[in-house]
Amino acid sequence: MKAITIIQPWATLIAVGEKQFETRSWSTKHRGELAIHAGMKIDKDACQESEIRAALERHGYTVDNLPTGAVVATCDLANVYPITHHFEYSGEAASINAEGVIEEIFEGKEYAFGWYEVGRYAWGLHAVRRLPEPVSAKGQQGLWNWEGVNES
Repeated sequence: MKAITIIQPWATLIAVGEKQFETRSWSTKHRGELAIHAGMKIDKDACQESEIRAALERHGYTVDNLPTGAVVATCDLANVYPITHHFEYSGEAASINAEGVIEEIFEGKEYAFGWYEVGRYAWGLHAVRRLPEPVSAKGQQGLWNWEGVNES
């Protein structure tokens, strides 16, 4: 299965269902099953932002107990949306196709949990399945292959 390494707290926010889009500087043609790997790095400043801190606390997490170096969830990568419009003053961003049709709007906590500058991409993560226990794995940059629970 393909996997992606995401620094904390964002990997856990995905695993617990608080974050539905992962923002990246690059797109991918991959669609389908995707493992969410929590990297070794924790952005401690982000963990102190009120909206992120509150979301983590709703699920029993703090900066001190976030899993690292492990796959924490699997999901389905359903779509990748190019960010075409960014409205920083209102805290919104959007993906609008060539025909002028809005494909997705990013606002509220989703906007607060991502980096939605024009030219970036929002990966739509559906059917997130949190693993009962994190599975230790060594992450990599980009998409990589994860063999599953037998990997050490």
